[in-house]
Amino acid sequence: MPSSLTRRLFLLAVLWIAPALVITGIILTDLFRTHAEAELSRRMAQHLDELAAVLEVTPDGGVALARDLSDPRFRRPLSGLYWRVDGPGDRVLRSRSLWDQALDLPADPLKDGEVHRHTLRGPNHTPLVAWERSLHLPGATAPVRAAVIADASDVQAATAGFSRALSLSLAVLAAGLLAAAAIQVRLGLGPLRRMRAALADLRAGRSNRLEGTFPNEVQPVVDDLNLLIEENRAMVERARAQAADLAHALKTPLAVIANAAAAPGGMDPAVVATEANRMRHQIERHLARARAAPALLHSPGGTVVLPVLRQIARTVARLHTERGVDIQVDGDAQARVRADPVDLQEMAGNLIDNAAKWCAAVVRVTAVAADSGIVITVQDDGPGIPADRRSDVLARGARLDEAVPGTGLGLTITEELAHLHGGSLNLDTSPNGGLSVSLHLPRATAR
Repeated sequence: MPSSLTRRLFLLAVLWIAPALVITGIILTDLFRTHAEAELSRRMAQHLDELAAVLEVTPDGGVALARDLSDPRFRRPLSGLYWRVDGPGDRVLRSRSLWDQALDLPADPLKDGEVHRHTLRGPNHTPLVAWERSLHLPGATAPVRAAVIADASDVQAATAGFSRALSLSLAVLAAGLLAAAAIQVRLGLGPLRRMRAALADLRAGRSNRLEGTFPNEVQPVVDDLNLLIEENRAMVERARAQAADLAHALKTPLAVIANAAAAPGGMDPAVVATEANRMRHQIERHLARARAAPALLHSPGGTVVLPVLRQIARTVARLHTERGVDIQVDGDAQARVRADPVDLQEMAGNLIDNAAKWCAAVVRVTAVAADSGIVITVQDDGPGIPADRRSDVLARGARLDEAVPGTGLGLTITEELAHLHGGSLNLDTSPNGGLSVSLHLPRATAR
């Protein structure tokens, strides 16, 4: 098949139209020939009936015609329409149209009233068709064989003429159908050409999305391409923003370290350690954000939630063995989120570890399906966070209590990762009085 879709569709149209019209021509020509032969048989049957009606027995026992047949061609020499009668005693009567020609019919046995059809050669070797009947005339001592003969070339000529006219008509029809197919293919593929032009405008920077109205069969592709373009543009913008944020976040610690190195008393190790720790936190935070974006493209099947939550719960519980923290995990075993397993471990791990640090004894983790996707809820029975301070803990590196070890980046990183995955993070009060954190993530379908 040609590589061009236009040529491929046009070739398929040719391969369908040409055989269809050829077969149609053959069928119609055969139908016309059959109809012409049937019409000739009908007319010849009428002539044979008329011939039988005008035959009479003469006083000497012979056979004669009471009157001439009505068709004048029987009287015109070599007109192509003839009759012949074989009477008693090998007496033969024949039409004037035969002139001086003799036609010999097959001497096959004929029952009374039975009609036989013969093909033979006539004057000038023209093809003839004869209809012969055996008759019992009143007063005759023996059966009479009457026959009417017609020139078969008339049917052949009519059929040939019809075939030529039909071939010309079908050729015109084929040209029209192929022209219509070419126009249809061009119009049908027009939206693809317009989409190509829109892509060229997009690549050249003349537009920022695929513009235009497309047919229902093409519009979903255009919509998906526009969504992909928007996602890629958002990913690039996030990358630029993250690079700018990281540069800005590292600028101050580097300046402090540079000033400490230039101080007359020498570099203070405590200052260097503090600023290095700040830089490490910022790098970890931006690395987590950068890792999430490509992970979304490589996990179309998503990640089953409960196994990841149970693994994290076992790990965190071992870290707090001396406090006897009880981490309970429950939920929908089929829940699957559109996220990479590493990102899900990062988000859920931060929430479960944070709850284990602040709880009194119990942490409850659930994963359920909702209209908006999958909701992972982490609840503890600790002191909780006042409603007017919950937005503060989501600020970069903010901590409400320095007594518990940590960097203050766990909830912030989790919230940013949730946003990158198309989800959200909500803080509320748990039924036990502690903090309830709900992580909303898009649902994924199994492949």
